[in-house]
Order: sequence, then structure tokens, then C-alpha cells
Amino acid sequence: MSTENIKFAYWVPNVSGGLVVSNIEQRTSWDIDYNRKLAQIAENAGFEYALSQIRFTAGYGAEFQHESVSFSHALLAATTKLKVIAAILPGPWNPVLAAKQLATIDILTEGRVAVNIVSGWFRGEFTAIGEHWLDHDERYRRSKEFIEALKGIWTQDNFTYRGDFYRFSNYSLKPKPLQQPHPEIFQGGSSRAARDMAASVSDWYFTNGNTVEGIKAQIDDIRAKAAANNHQVKIGVNAFVIARDTEEEAKAVLAEIIAKANPDAVNAFGHEVKNAGASSPEKEGNWAKSTFEDLVQYNDGFKTNLIGTPQQIAERIVALKAVGVDLILSGFLHFQEEVAYFGEKVLPLVRELEAKKLAKAA
Repeated sequence: MSTENIKFAYWVPNVSGGLVVSNIEQRTSWDIDYNRKLAQIAENAGFEYALSQIRFTAGYGAEFQHESVSFSHALLAATTKLKVIAAILPGPWNPVLAAKQLATIDILTEGRVAVNIVSGWFRGEFTAIGEHWLDHDERYRRSKEFIEALKGIWTQDNFTYRGDFYRFSNYSLKPKPLQQPHPEIFQGGSSRAARDMAASVSDWYFTNGNTVEGIKAQIDDIRAKAAANNHQVKIGVNAFVIARDTEEEAKAVLAEIIAKANPDAVNAFGHEVKNAGASSPEKEGNWAKSTFEDLVQYNDGFKTNLIGTPQQIAERIVALKAVGVDLILSGFLHFQEEVAYFGEKVLPLVRELEAKKLAKAA
């Protein structure tokens, strides 16, 4: 088990509808005032990262969406330690635009911006904004080139690159980011192409929620491939957290979320994401084995089972760390109050358990 403490991130609700496709009450808002306060609460609670979402079209409750890079900068301006990960899509973004945007934000915030490269799964969104839709593995091949270009622009002068999707000739970005060697680069996906990409170019790999055993299998696969490439990659896991004083309370909240799910929206989302997974050569993607109940939370967050008392959740987090997880990417029903509760009740127990395991190992 890693000697470093496991890290915590939260999904930025810069998209309306919260993090579940349900008609249950959510005391969460997508507006900037709510999100500035949430970022400050999360920072004080011990969260190291926040991940802003990128969406261009409505659907599945996400009627309104703030753009991720500019929104991330607003949250960084409201905090002093939190690092914000801005999600971007190759296609709408060119690597030089992203490199320049993020380098400027990195300098203005003293090295606190990161990027999540989203290869894209929603064909309808690309069609709506007039972007060419690539086959599954081609999207990941483009994303790999995008990351290679980002790294080159951020770390080299007179950068020259000849890819199938991007080309640069003696380009020098000045000034370069403060972070060395460059701002952290995240990516997601569960397909073979996504894992191979992570094992060769990304700093961090996000996976959907899953059981400890399922997550371990993915991590073992990625780390073996990364070692063969002389590369290191850290792992983040999605989880929807329902922490309550009793297990019964937590389970009742989960049951209510699912009971009040919007079936049309969930089924429409399921249709799109399962089509996306089926388009991979191995016919598997992030949501290949997801049930209706799983899909009520966009990224299979219920599967990770961080649902229960603070002690139960802390023990499950440390079990995830034991199989190689480096970061928990958390969603909540009522973000402000639940992030504060997590910081007060859960995170100290995680640190206690980590310290005990390290002492025992020593």
C-alpha cells in the first residue's frame, strides 16, 4: 500500500441537475455563488482537487452548463490551496489553445490548475456543435496525440510535432506553466484503448465506480502496461458518497434516490452510453455492465459503495487504497453540507486508519 495519503476530489456542479438523474430534492446549485462557497468548504475540509465538467448540450437533467476552463478559474480565484481540474474535449479544443489557456491560469493561480482530457462518448453532442465524430479507438488516438502535444508545448521551446491529428512547427509557448514539468493531466475511460492511453501518456487515470475486486483488476492491468512503457500513472475512482450517522439512514437516502429516478432520462442516458461502449473493439466501455440503478448516478458511483456510516466509509476507502487507488472522486446529493460532513466525520477516520496500517507495516 502506498505510503502517501489517499487524496480526495469532488465533482464541481457547474452543470444543472446535480450528480444523480433523480427527482429527489438536491440542495445543490450550478451557479457561481454556490460553487465558490463549495470550493472554500471543500478546501477547508481537506479536499485536494475539484473536477469541473464539460458539457455543450442539455440532456439527462443538465439543462444549463457553465464552460469548464473559465469556471475553474473562478473557483481557483476563490481559494488558496485547492487544485481545480478543467475538463476539455479534443475537437472543440486545439492543443495550443488549451496549452495557452491553462498555462496562463497556472501562472495566475500559482500552480493550481490541472486538465482532464475527455475523449467523448456522446455522438449527439458532437453532431449538435458541428464537430466531426470519430470511431471509438480513433477518439483515444486523437486524445493521446493531444496529450503529447500539450506536454511538448509546455516543456519545450521550438516544439515540432507530426501526428495524424495535430502538427506543430518550431512553436514556443511563452510564458510556460509554473508547475514542473507541467500541469497534471487526467483522463478517464474503461475500454482497452483508454487504459492503453493512460498507461503511456497520462499522469492520472479516472475509472467509473466499481467493486474493490473490479477496480483492482483494472489497476493491475494499467500498471503492468505502464511499467512496460517505463511510465507511471496514478488512479482515481468515482464514488457517490452518502455518509450518515447510521447505516439505515444512508441506505434510505440511496433507496429514495433510486425510487425517484427519472426513468426516461436514465434510459436515454443508458442507451447512449451503452452504444458508446459497444463501439469499442472489445464491446466494452465504462458502462458495459451498468444496471438501471447504477445509471441513476452518471459514473456508476453507487457501485463503489461509499454509503453508510463514517467508519464504514473510511474502512472502504482504505480498502480501495490497498489495491492501488490514489484518489477518490466524490459526488454528493447536497454538496455544501455533505462535503463539510465528510471533512469533519470521514476524512479524519481515513487518516487514522492509514496511519495505523503504516505503523503496522513498519
